[in-house]
Amino acid sequence: MPNNEVHLARYITIAANLAERILRGEYQEGQKIFGRSTLAGKYNVSPETIRRALTLLHEVDIVEVVAGVGVVVKSVEAAKKYLDDFDQRRVLASLHEQLHNLVKERDQLNHEISKVLEELMEHTLHLESKLYKIEEWKVLPGSPLVGQSLSNSGFCSGKVLAIQRKGKADITEPSADTIIENGDIFIIYGRLEPADREGLVRV
Repeated sequence: MPNNEVHLARYITIAANLAERILRGEYQEGQKIFGRSTLAGKYNVSPETIRRALTLLHEVDIVEVVAGVGVVVKSVEAAKKYLDDFDQRRVLASLHEQLHNLVKERDQLNHEISKVLEELMEHTLHLESKLYKIEEWKVLPGSPLVGQSLSNSGFCSGKVLAIQRKGKADITEPSADTIIENGDIFIIYGRLEPADREGLVRV
């Protein structure tokens, strides 16, 4: 039997315990079983719980109610059969409980996976959006932009993240007064409007 604790109704486990005691010979056939109050105290449950346990044993012919005597053992063989069946039911109950717990864990894991996937997709789209907005434009020979400052070039200098110049160090965070030279490559955040592209070519 699996080691997992199976939570069965208390009266069912008491009935099984009484059947085990009958099978072990603690109660003989024809012998009276303790009264409800005594059993209730022994198992620390209510008399009603004991009544339900004895009713269960009566229904499977393990005990019978004898007028003027009380509840007596009727059949040790019936007790053995009941315990065999009980063990099988307990195994099935354990498997059902394990399956329930595994399904619950799976659903929780799927929920966590969905949350991570949503966050991953959100960050991926955000990154793609940023990368998509970064463009490179090269100043063509003879461009009307050559010799002008960024502020007078026709597009917002705030869009220019850096300027690459052949044979020279890159200009990072160029100022509005930076003079444009032939062959400069602008690293631009955002898109240039068609009117701002004169004298430039997309790299």
